[in-house]
Amino acid sequence: MQHHTLTPHGTTSPRPSRRRASRFTGAAAAVAAVVALTTLTGPGAHAADNPYERGPAPTTASIEAARGSYAVSQTTVSSLLVSDFGGGTIYYPTSTSDGTFGAVAVSPGYTGTQSSISWLGPRLASQGFVVFTIDTLTTLDQPDSRGRQLLAALDYLTQRSSVRTRVDSDRLGVIGHSMGGGGTLEAAKTRPSLRAAIPLTPWNLDKTWPEVRTPTLVVGADGDIIAPVATHAEPFYTSLPSSLDRAYLELNGATHFTPNSSNTTIAKYSVSWLKRFIDKDTRYEQFLCPLPQPSLTIEEYRGNCPHTS
Repeated sequence: MQHHTLTPHGTTSPRPSRRRASRFTGAAAAVAAVVALTTLTGPGAHAADNPYERGPAPTTASIEAARGSYAVSQTTVSSLLVSDFGGGTIYYPTSTSDGTFGAVAVSPGYTGTQSSISWLGPRLASQGFVVFTIDTLTTLDQPDSRGRQLLAALDYLTQRSSVRTRVDSDRLGVIGHSMGGGGTLEAAKTRPSLRAAIPLTPWNLDKTWPEVRTPTLVVGADGDIIAPVATHAEPFYTSLPSSLDRAYLELNGATHFTPNSSNTTIAKYSVSWLKRFIDKDTRYEQFLCPLPQPSLTIEEYRGNCPHTS
């Protein structure tokens, strides 16, 4: 933020009257007050407008990087300490100088454990989020159960976890792979206050989601034969309300299990989506609008631009 100081200039007679001097001083004080107010509330006052707009201006290199600007710590949550999900690992920015952070819970897919999506933990946390990669109660849990467990994990994170004071309970999101992706939609449907949802190669028997009010990025894979985009990711996306901030990213040369390994394209657009909607950091809008074009890693990208949330 640029700070401006007003220095009043004027000419004075050799012996100004006290009344005239008083008027001059009063007028200068009034103008200075107006300038100070403008400085604090003007369009350049990003800290006042959005306290969650942090760090240097993002670049393509910064959102594609394997690690962001924050050092990351982690802590384990034993399944013995919780009853409504299977425990997990919390990754969080080590810094305490930026106040609280938005948070996201991440669910694995059918037969999977948190290790299958653990790469997202430090990668997203280093960009300025608290990330909770969870195990589910059983590896066979269906999407509706995984959705409930994602919400239970967020509740634990904000109310009971050792890092609860670092988390802003009003800025939460969910991510999930496969049946965990279907669970992500279930969680967003159940809790409209969520700020962002990212289903990764999602699977669900329910194909329509008109009830969702959470900005949602659906990620499909062109080579997915387990949850083919034609019967899963695409209808999930098209059934979301047209008035919703929503996007459909179809990965090129990818499979159902692409989200189980570190992937720059998934990370790039996940970071941008979370920053834009959990933090409302409009500096990341440039990576989402205009819509990304097909490339070596993107088969197709659809969405509404500009975003309104």
